[in-house]
Amino acid sequence: MTADVRATGEGAVERSGGVVSTSLRRGRTGTFWQLRVGGVGMELRVRTLLVAAALLVPILVCTSVSLCLGTISLGPGQLWDVLTGDSSAVLRKVVFEWRMPRALVAIVLGAALGLSGAVFQSLTKNPLGSPDVVGFNNGAYTGVIVVTILGAHGLWWISAGAVLGGLATALLVYALAYRRGVQGFRFVIVGIAIAAMLASLNTWFSIASDLDVAMEVAVWGAGSLKGTTWTELVVATIAAAVLALALAGFARRLTHLELGDDVATVLGVPVERSKLVLIVLGVSLTAVSTAIAGPILFVALAAPSIARLLCHTGESVTLLGSAAVGAALVPAADLLAQHAFGDNDLPVGAVTICIGGLYLVWLLAREARDT
Repeated sequence: MTADVRATGEGAVERSGGVVSTSLRRGRTGTFWQLRVGGVGMELRVRTLLVAAALLVPILVCTSVSLCLGTISLGPGQLWDVLTGDSSAVLRKVVFEWRMPRALVAIVLGAALGLSGAVFQSLTKNPLGSPDVVGFNNGAYTGVIVVTILGAHGLWWISAGAVLGGLATALLVYALAYRRGVQGFRFVIVGIAIAAMLASLNTWFSIASDLDVAMEVAVWGAGSLKGTTWTELVVATIAAAVLALALAGFARRLTHLELGDDVATVLGVPVERSKLVLIVLGVSLTAVSTAIAGPILFVALAAPSIARLLCHTGESVTLLGSAAVGAALVPAADLLAQHAFGDNDLPVGAVTICIGGLYLVWLLAREARDT
């Protein structure tokens, strides 16, 4: 069917073709691209789309370099031959079985962490409202330690421990912070206190447990992508995609909640129920990353703030921008972890915590200066 173009109001042009229609709307905060498929619609700022597209460049560069570098190094031409199937079995094994799952899972987990950070910074209206600051990472870590001490091993048990530990922590923080609703500052303060308590509990578990268990938990707790398999990649991708789609369905509610509880209520948003669902989705996204790689700290803290600067959204959080920034940060950090320190293949969590620590100091200094 030939598409037709028609005006849809001041500053808007729509292109329609059957059940699919697109339009551009010019608002006070920029130009928005609207897509409607049947009865389902979505709207995105054009600048955010351009930033996300631009971030594909560093993502592709980091991924390509990580596929090339290692004990067996490949040039760009050799990598192309491997990808097109015109190479030896040894090089195909190196790229497809050893390096590619790790490179791709870094993108998936980075996007999941970016989305999780965006949810909590939006709900708390605070740049410190991040899963690794308010204790959800520590809770997921506790869940994994508990199932490991109980003798359970394998991806599914670790995943279950991470999800249950993270959700239990989130519900505890929510319950303790609830006073005729949940306010952002109180949520962050309660979360920081719970995070400190869980960190001490995790340390005690590690000391009191069997040496082999303690070593296994310590290696996992460093946050490493080394040894990632295709099974882990598939599980992480499916889980993150399902959670991201569910979160997209609540994006409009999240935007309304940023305006304040009273305004959101007037707009018809069930405030506390929506907050609880969004908290569960945000914690689950963090738990996906924690289950696969262990705690990768500060990505969820930094990605939404960087996305706000790049996308010029002011105080509003952008889900797509946060996911794109996270998807670029983790591959870059993992590339540094693998090759920037000689023959030492460091956990990616060790790199993100160093960079994130400097970012946190800068963020606290900026917040102190602005208050």
